[in-house]
Amino acid sequence: MPYVELTEILNELKPVHRQIFSRNIQETLTPNDTQRNTLIVAGVYFLVILVLWHIPYLKVIIYPFKLLTVGFHEMSHAFMGVLTCAHIHSIELDPDEGGSTRMSGGIPWLTLPAGYLGSSFIGACLIACGFNTNASKVATIVLAVFFLFTLWWARRNWLTWLLIAGMSGLIVLFWFVGGGIALRYLVLFIGVMSCMYVVWDVIDDTLARKVNTSDASEFARLCGCCPSRVWGFVWLIVAVVFFALGVIVGIAAFKQNAQQQKTDASKFLPVPGKTTSGTVALNPSSLSLSFVALLLSTFIY
Repeated sequence: MPYVELTEILNELKPVHRQIFSRNIQETLTPNDTQRNTLIVAGVYFLVILVLWHIPYLKVIIYPFKLLTVGFHEMSHAFMGVLTCAHIHSIELDPDEGGSTRMSGGIPWLTLPAGYLGSSFIGACLIACGFNTNASKVATIVLAVFFLFTLWWARRNWLTWLLIAGMSGLIVLFWFVGGGIALRYLVLFIGVMSCMYVVWDVIDDTLARKVNTSDASEFARLCGCCPSRVWGFVWLIVAVVFFALGVIVGIAAFKQNAQQQKTDASKFLPVPGKTTSGTVALNPSSLSLSFVALLLSTFIY
């Protein structure tokens, strides 16, 4: 085939390839009915959290989830510290929605921004998993592992123990409702809450008012090139991007409708007490006792 004819054919195929690629992207990112419902619920979560955040007496409703997101923040500091060979002395949460991670060693260039960036990444992952029941189950198992590490580092902080015990109980409870559907919406709520808390905390600590003891101020002193508000703004943009990516990944990766998710969830880590072919029924009381025993063994050790 002459070179000119081949070139002409390729030129004719290029628009077709672009059209197919564009159509595939459009189909992938177009939410189905179940995903639209999930987006609506996420939007309601956003508005409810935004309202409750500023009402003096009603904001106690989301207080435990605020503390949980603070825990994500401190846990992200600690895990980055471990990855950079730091020694983690302790993690502490306080009733005023604050927290601290004491460590020695590590790379401050990485451990300081890890708090905001890590917790926003966790929130984005939870939002994405909130689009699918089985993914939400996996997410809670991963959270359980993180909880155990956090309890080890915060074994002398009673508030952290109380918070994680309460959240673990809530997760176990929601696992029983609707074959895991309630668990999916809980994971989605925690994800939205985590991302919103990062955005609000960055704005409150660095942009609206400068807090001299914030991560941004410490990072600004470490770098010496930009003020804390600049770093706060950068972290804010990253948090918003993570928020959007969580939604996009959830839409692109989990295209199953509600019935398909229900069928798959009945086969993957089924609700304790229900039996399916090839699965073993679990007793809720045995799960609770096992969890309590695991917490006590961690504390005693």
